[in-house]
Amino acid sequence: MKQILRYVLLLFIAMSVFESCNQKQESIRPTIEKITQSVFASGTVKSGNQYEVYAKVSGIIKNILVKEGELVKKGQVIIELSNAAPSLNYENAKLLENYSSDNANQEKLSQANSEVELAKSKLDNESSLLERQKKLWASEIGTKNDLDTRELAYKNASNLYNASNLKLNDLKKQIALQSKQSKNSAAISSNLLNDFKVISEIDGRVYGISKLAGEMATPQLPIAIIGNANEFYVEMQVDEYDISKMSAGQKVYITMDSYKDKVFEAVVTKIYPLMNLKLKSFKVDATFTNKPDNLFPNISAQANIVIQVKEKAMIIPRSYLIDNEYVYLKNKEKRKVKVGLMDYEKVEILSGISVNDELVKSIQ
Repeated sequence: MKQILRYVLLLFIAMSVFESCNQKQESIRPTIEKITQSVFASGTVKSGNQYEVYAKVSGIIKNILVKEGELVKKGQVIIELSNAAPSLNYENAKLLENYSSDNANQEKLSQANSEVELAKSKLDNESSLLERQKKLWASEIGTKNDLDTRELAYKNASNLYNASNLKLNDLKKQIALQSKQSKNSAAISSNLLNDFKVISEIDGRVYGISKLAGEMATPQLPIAIIGNANEFYVEMQVDEYDISKMSAGQKVYITMDSYKDKVFEAVVTKIYPLMNLKLKSFKVDATFTNKPDNLFPNISAQANIVIQVKEKAMIIPRSYLIDNEYVYLKNKEKRKVKVGLMDYEKVEILSGISVNDELVKSIQ
């Protein structure tokens, strides 16, 4: 029995050695074909001019005038906040504006004008009496005291006339100032009243409303999202190591989980120059050149940004490239090569081997 087991073991070892000696390692030759170098980036679908809507002032939401998914026009009121106090302030400002107008102060102006006219008549009368007294005095009629009395009366009448004129001018200035101030106050109150109306800044679609009627709205938290209804783009995050390869106009191939097994095209339209320190990436926008019929904001997307395309290149699988600069020939030679474009599966060889060379993955 021991001899039989020994025989079987020797036979197994012999067969293993024979198989190992006869097994041939798979080899390949370089091929001439097209290669595309691209950069991968994660992204999010955004609608054109998409923005978060904030209230300008804090207040209780009184009315929500639109629904999610509804189309809106630029300047359209979408949400109203409770504005009882600002409304009263506006009414008070309008009352003050009306009270301060020229029409409302017409009686005061008429009275001041009458005082000026009366003072002018008295001044003219005193002037005539003074001239008469001077002539009498020149003819040695009357006394010096009579002349002094007339001169004093004329001077008092002149002072009264000047004072009434000054009073009239001051009244006009005061009315004009109060009228202007009241108009400004009414305008300010009107603007503050408008702040309690949240409007759409664009023609677009309401994609989200995050508050309900009766809840508090503040300038610190968004209450809605509005964006273009028909224009969409992809906001991508490109690694800092790849940003130097980016340029406007580059073609982008987009895939989305919402549309599996479909590829859509876009082009790079904007490269943001400031790096996100937390993500160590740059934001890059790409606009769709062909897109799905139905598209929605905030859908996740995966993008391949085409950096360079070469129609005829000498290509080998990347798995045959050793340390990014060597290959193994079938004759067990390790040869240095110069590489060019790369994608996820293939690499271009610029020099070091030819299409006639046979390559293996490793030397045994």
